[in-house]
Amino acid sequence: MAASFYALHDTVVNKKGVLSTKEKELIALGLGISKQCEYCIYFHTARAMKNGATEEEILEAASVAIYMGGGPTFSYVKYVIDALEDISAKEESKNGRK
Repeated sequence: MAASFYALHDTVVNKKGVLSTKEKELIALGLGISKQCEYCIYFHTARAMKNGATEEEILEAASVAIYMGGGPTFSYVKYVIDALEDISAKEESKNGRK
């Protein structure tokens, strides 16, 4: 089932269209925040960064999710910040080993 779901992700998000993969990942991140899904937040933060999103773009997408989701959504931005810090630390570690 998991493989099928990831295949759906690839079909929807990675499919060439009017929106870029980065834009689609930012939308998915906003929805993950509004749905209060910690796993979704980390996954789509990482995928957005992999597809060229900056920290500023990610935090701006998060701010739109907060606007639309209200107070309960605001508390889930912590997971965006945690993901950004974790992903950045992994990148620094990876680059330091070269």
